[in-house]
Amino acid sequence: MEVILKKDVQNLGFKDDLVTVKNGYGRNYLIPQGFAVLATPSAKKVLAENLKQRAFKEQKEVAEAKETAEALKALEVKIPAKTGGGDKLFGSVSNADLAEIFAKEGHSIDKKFINVAGGTIKRTGKYNAAVRLHREVILDFPFEVVAEAN
Repeated sequence: MEVILKKDVQNLGFKDDLVTVKNGYGRNYLIPQGFAVLATPSAKKVLAENLKQRAFKEQKEVAEAKETAEALKALEVKIPAKTGGGDKLFGSVSNADLAEIFAKEGHSIDKKFINVAGGTIKRTGKYNAAVRLHREVILDFPFEVVAEAN
């Protein structure tokens, strides 16, 4: 079944992508949840026209995303966390913590666009996160989790 995505769907595609999915997934989940519409010939024509009109706006968004990526590259982030024995953390550090730090620095990035390698972090050390600023701009962001000074 071919569908046109109305929103970004994790591990499937981005908004306005034409994707092929299994019938049950499209009929029972994507379409009822409002994530997609059936890709009829008329819907494909409307999509093509919308993409033409949006091409100029898209270039501007990509330029802004690249500018934000350059600003984020300049940041050196150390996340303080309470530690127990050795380098183990009490609790964990996740993408929400990184989103909070970016917000403090003046960059509002939704936590769902930040993917920390391994999910949550439970030890001190250096880590990387993939920050998706735009479908074409993905930044590999290094950061460090350090023990909180008592």
